[in-house]
Order: sequence, then C-alpha cells, then structure tokens
Amino acid sequence: MSDWRTSLRHWTQRSWPAGKALALLGALFGLAFVAQIVWLASDQRQVLASSARLLNNTVPSTLEQFRLARNIEQLRLDGERVFSGRTPVARQQALFIVSLLSSHPAMLADRRTATLASEVESFLVRAAREGMTEQRYAEWETLSNRLSLLADDFSIEGANLATDDLQLMSATMLRSQFKLALVLALVAVFVGGFLFLIHRHLIRPLQKMDEALCELRSGHALTPFSSASMTEIRALEGAIGQLRDVMHENQQARQELHVQATTDSLTGMFNRRHFMALAEDELKRAHRYARPICVGMADMDHFKDINDRHGHAVGDRVLKSIAELFGHTLRQSDWVCRYGGEEFAFLFTETTLEEAHRLAERLCQRTADNCIDLGEDNSLPVTLSLGLADASGGSLEAALKRADAALYQAKKQGRNRVVIAGEATTTPPEAAHENGDDLEPADERWLI
Repeated sequence: MSDWRTSLRHWTQRSWPAGKALALLGALFGLAFVAQIVWLASDQRQVLASSARLLNNTVPSTLEQFRLARNIEQLRLDGERVFSGRTPVARQQALFIVSLLSSHPAMLADRRTATLASEVESFLVRAAREGMTEQRYAEWETLSNRLSLLADDFSIEGANLATDDLQLMSATMLRSQFKLALVLALVAVFVGGFLFLIHRHLIRPLQKMDEALCELRSGHALTPFSSASMTEIRALEGAIGQLRDVMHENQQARQELHVQATTDSLTGMFNRRHFMALAEDELKRAHRYARPICVGMADMDHFKDINDRHGHAVGDRVLKSIAELFGHTLRQSDWVCRYGGEEFAFLFTETTLEEAHRLAERLCQRTADNCIDLGEDNSLPVTLSLGLADASGGSLEAALKRADAALYQAKKQGRNRVVIAGEATTTPPEAAHENGDDLEPADERWLI
C-alpha cells in the first residue's frame, strides 16, 4: 500500500512536457469524439431517410394537392366572372378560361375533380347560352359551394400528408440535439485543457519576455533570468534595437515620399494629382451640404517671353515668388496647386462667386505690384490672368473646364484681369488665331 501511494504521488508531481500532454489530450478527445460521431450517425441516417422520403414523395404530393386546390378555386372565381361579367366579351373570356381549367390534366387526373369540373363547365355553357336568371344563379351558388368545399378538402389532405414524416423528424432532431450537447461539452473540455497547456507553456513565457521588453523600453534593469533565458533576452534586445532603428528610418522615408508625392518640388505647393484628390472630396462635401464652392484657373502672363529673355532660372524665381505671394494672400481654407508649367488651380471653399472674385482681384493686384528683383537696379514686372467658375453643381472636371475657358477669355481681353465663367462667350483657340491673337494653343497652357 505504501509503495502504491508513493508511486501515485510521484506520478502526480511529475512535470509533463507540453507535447506529450497535448498528444495525450488529443488522443483522449479523438476517441471520445469518434464515439460521439458514431452515436450521432444513427440519428443522422434516420433524418436523411425521412428527409429523402419527404422530398421525393411527400412534398411533391403535397404540392400537387395544393396546386389542385388552387385550380379548383380559380375555376370557381372564373365561374363567378361568367355571371358578373359586364359585357358578353368579358363573360366569353371567363367561360374560355373555365374550359381550359376543366380540361387541365391535373383536374382530369382526379375523379372527383374531373366530375365536378365537367358539371361546372356544362352548367356555365348552358347558362351563357340560355341567359342568366335568378334560378341559374341559385344553382351556381350550390356549385360554387361544392367547389370551395372540394378545394378545402384538397388543401387539408395536402397539409396532412407530411404530418407523420415531420413528427418523426422532430423526435429524431430533439434526440440529436441532446447528443450534440454532449459533443459540445466534450469539445469544451478539450478546449479548456488545450488553453491551460497553451497558457502554461506558451503565453506565460511570452508574458515574461514582454515584461522584460517593457523594462528595456523604460530603461530599467532587467529582472534576473536563468542563464539560458538571459541569453535569449539579450539577443532579442539587440534585434529590437535594430528594428527600432529601421522603423525610424522607414518613418522618415515615408514622410519624404509623402512630401514628394503631394507637393511640387519647385514651388512647394500641392501638385496636380494631390490637389485633384483633395478637391474631389471637398466638392462632394459641398454638394452634400449645399455649400458654396468655387474653382479658379490662373496663368502667368507672357511667361514664355520671361524664359526666353531672362532664362529658366529667372522663370523659376518668378514661380517661387508667385507661390510665396499666394501663401500670404490666400486664406487658410483656400487650396492652390501648380497645375502645370506656369498655370495654377484654385479651390475656394465656403465661398460665393462674388467673394472669390474679390479675392482673385486682390491676387492679380498684388501680383502686379510684386516686381521680381533681377539685381543691378533691374526689376521684372509680372501679371496674372485668372478665370473663375462656380463648382456648386456638376463635377470637378467640368468646373475646371469652365474656369479654364474663363481664363482663355481673360487672356483674350488683354490679360492681367479676372473673368468669371459665363459672363462672356468663350472663343475657341482656333477662332482666336484667325482673329490674329498671339495666344498659344490651349493644350500648351498659354506658355507666353
């Protein structure tokens, strides 16, 4: 007895490896689960047999009964239309449908239905030929009641066909639910044991490593570990340090890429793609809440001459100066981008055309007052032409196209001015060339 107790105590105090514990638990669960599956299989077979019988025999028979009852009811309704038809044509049409229903194969397949349908058809044909009298209608009331009773009989018979099969399936399913509950209890026991082993052999060691990493992040000394654990944590500390360095470098690279992807490298303004994406969202918001919003297109006057006479370096200085002037003049809610070359696009949120016009006039005036210093007491005057359009309705592309047409009019009318879309008739570039205008083609964005 003493040796047995000693062996039992030694076995219970023994440390089981996680792999062996999981294998043992899995084997026990597998055996019990297979037994439960075999137990459930008998009920499953019975349910399948009942379902097959219900599907192949009972349901078609039930549907056929309901279909027959519906045809009988339809026959009765069309018979009513024979008597209630206001015109001979309507009564004749109803009588034709009665004939079709009476000769339907489903109606002829049942003796009771065939006999009554033939009797109804003969009566209605005779009544239609000899005339509708009170006596005829009284006889029809009797036939109509017989049709209703026969339709009810077929409906009840169809509903009763599936009663036995459904009751058997219901009892089998209740028994299966009880067995399924036992299977779920077995699964719960297995999952509980599995989670216990996972917590003991995996989660708890990871928690200790996380505590060590928190101490490393806070700069505190590490909690003492065994020699092997200490070596692993030191290796992990070096890897985490390298990972932090890489993450910091990646963050800086992402920021630089974001700046490069959203801004123009020369002027520092939004580039066209980023401006269009932001403007689309802002336009949707303005349309949703019915708020005023305007767009504008601006172009430097005679910019091609500036590049030709003074060089592209001076042209770049002009663009940078204009970008700084825009930043000092526009409001924080206004957006501007370098649309292409010396052309700029604007979005004025919460702004009516009148307000946008005043702001655009101020831009043109300040641009004209802002001469570019070339050194040696030389300065370069620059001017700006600007077209405005209301963007409260329609797409962004359509609004920018109208603003671009207004910009064309500003160029045509002498430059250094603001034109609102719709105030003047837009002249195509071809017509402008025919009139002797020195504007460049529209696809070159007026680079002059």
